[in-house]
Amino acid sequence: MSTLDTIKEQIESNTVLLYMKGSPNQPQCGFSQRTSQAVMACGKRFAYVDILSNPDIRSELPAYANWPTFPQLWVKGELVGGCDIVCEMHEAGELQTLLDEAEPAES
Repeated sequence: MSTLDTIKEQIESNTVLLYMKGSPNQPQCGFSQRTSQAVMACGKRFAYVDILSNPDIRSELPAYANWPTFPQLWVKGELVGGCDIVCEMHEAGELQTLLDEAEPAES
């Protein structure tokens, strides 16, 4: 499987996916830390990919996404954005709404 196929499969098979440096519990940069904290604060499950341990994804994802930096938050196959956008959405309550719609509460 090519790296591009791997990226597509990750995005398609995870409703909420965060490409970041490190992990949500051990972020390796401040931007990844702020973004993962905003997503975690919404209380929804999400997947993540550590781009530091996946250099092929780190090199190819920016071209695929047409977004040059990390972290990158993807919801339902669509790129939401990076740290500034995600944090602004969280502060405005928009991130919670987006994630609630993407991952409805289990009954």
